[in-house]
Amino acid sequence: MYRSARILMLSTFALAAPILAGSVTAASAEGLISIIVIDPANPYWLTEGNVAKAEAEKLGYTATVGASKADTNTESKLIDTAITNKSVAIILDPADASGSIGAVKKAIAANIPVFLVNAEINQEGLAKAQLVSNNAQGAALGGQQWVTDIGEKGNYVELLGAPSDNNAATRSNGYETVISQYPDLKKVGSEVANWDRTQGHDKMQSLLQAHPDIIGVTSGNDEMALGAIAALKEAGKLSSIKVGGFDGSPDAVAAIKAGELQYTVLQPVAVYSAKAVQQADSFIKTGKTGAATEKQLFDCLLITKDNVDKYTAPFTLSE
Repeated sequence: MYRSARILMLSTFALAAPILAGSVTAASAEGLISIIVIDPANPYWLTEGNVAKAEAEKLGYTATVGASKADTNTESKLIDTAITNKSVAIILDPADASGSIGAVKKAIAANIPVFLVNAEINQEGLAKAQLVSNNAQGAALGGQQWVTDIGEKGNYVELLGAPSDNNAATRSNGYETVISQYPDLKKVGSEVANWDRTQGHDKMQSLLQAHPDIIGVTSGNDEMALGAIAALKEAGKLSSIKVGGFDGSPDAVAAIKAGELQYTVLQPVAVYSAKAVQQADSFIKTGKTGAATEKQLFDCLLITKDNVDKYTAPFTLSE
């Protein structure tokens, strides 16, 4: 079921407790909800965990947040901990589209329902729900804005997210669908930077050395885009090479205000992180999530210099 998030409200969650990876506290009368994100060093995943934890506690549960660092072995151990501590539900941002299937099955075998956020796994019918950004829609928004900002002619390069995450290919394909309509825009290079700012910086340096005549950079997320901007600054090229992002992070918004980043595509992480917990609560109490489908897509929003002042809190755009 497609869901549109036109007002992303995070302000009530801004003071949520910080992530304590792997920490466990005693369950309340309502039970323990275990939340597993990728890496709270990234503001997107920090928000994901904090919002889910705050929503669980608001509904009367005890909640803990752990981080897999995109490692399936760590993820499996966190699932074991959730089972040992008799969790009543698990909110999971899967480390790997295929590699996380086993962890989900293990939780299900222990009669613990699993609700996936942000990324999918390559098998339906296991998780009770898979709540993700509409990445294809968001990438199309970003691609259209990128062409508007860059122009219709020139060479460009791309920074790609982790191949284990289906979102990386979906966003890249979304960009390609739009940009390929302009035959004079040519992608001359691409590098995997694994959603990471440092890798984005280093891969941008390599791409710039190989292709000094580029006029733009597409990026699968904000962290890689911000790394690219740092490398372009160092090379004195930022004024002639434009960069687009994806996530809607506070640092990306600051870069837009500074005239360094052209746009970012805001993912409604605050919306679907809370919604996943609400659906878990519904399932615990009624045996049903209340959603029409397992896979649920939430539309993204474009942030540019024209509406950046409506960004009122992390991952919150008010219209």
